[in-house]
Amino acid sequence: MGRPPAKTERVPWLRDENIEAEAETLFALWQKAHGEVSEPPVPVDEMIELQLNLRYEIDDLQKRFGHGDVLGAIWFKEQLIRVDRSLDPVEHPRMLGRYRFTLAHEIGHWQLHRKIFLRDETQMSLTSAPDAPAFVCRSTDQAREEVQANMFAAYLLMPRDLVRRAWIKWRRADDVVCVLDLDAPTSSGSVKAQQDAAMQRFSKPFAEQFHVSAEAMSYRLEALGLLTRDRSLFG
Repeated sequence: MGRPPAKTERVPWLRDENIEAEAETLFALWQKAHGEVSEPPVPVDEMIELQLNLRYEIDDLQKRFGHGDVLGAIWFKEQLIRVDRSLDPVEHPRMLGRYRFTLAHEIGHWQLHRKIFLRDETQMSLTSAPDAPAFVCRSTDQAREEVQANMFAAYLLMPRDLVRRAWIKWRRADDVVCVLDLDAPTSSGSVKAQQDAAMQRFSKPFAEQFHVSAEAMSYRLEALGLLTRDRSLFG
């Protein structure tokens, strides 16, 4: 049997640091125009309208596209972002973090992928419908463009300098926390799953300051070296 055909990627590969630089640049432009954001959260909803001149609205995207895991979508030509009604923070306050992450994710598509798709009209939709969005973002989708947009969202909502300043204020020290020193895990499963759960419990109050999920914040803190699983770092 021959090898299966290689997957055709819709967007080029990008370095993590390039994606972070794009998010940091947008954040810097916002602060230059509207003043320093000295404390969280990052005003991502205002950024959409005032900095990027986009519109956003709540819609029943799961019904529109016939999938139960659709979270958001973006129409480049119409300069429009839609978020699924299941994430509406007015109706579902506990979904605020997921709602903001989805907005930031769609901004990621706008910043990282817009020029590619506007340059190639044949890629402008996922279906043949003339009003189809450039991207329909589903929670189960691990395509390259979705991973990139997720990374952009994390960098935009949790900029490293703002996280570090807030961390020092919250912890009253520029310390590193080891998951092994946290409360004993209560979840079952693998060691990693138990550590993940412990890190998310620890991160929850800090995540609330940024209006993001505990899961997203725990990943960001680990990436920044503020939360670790490695005891050897402490000598």
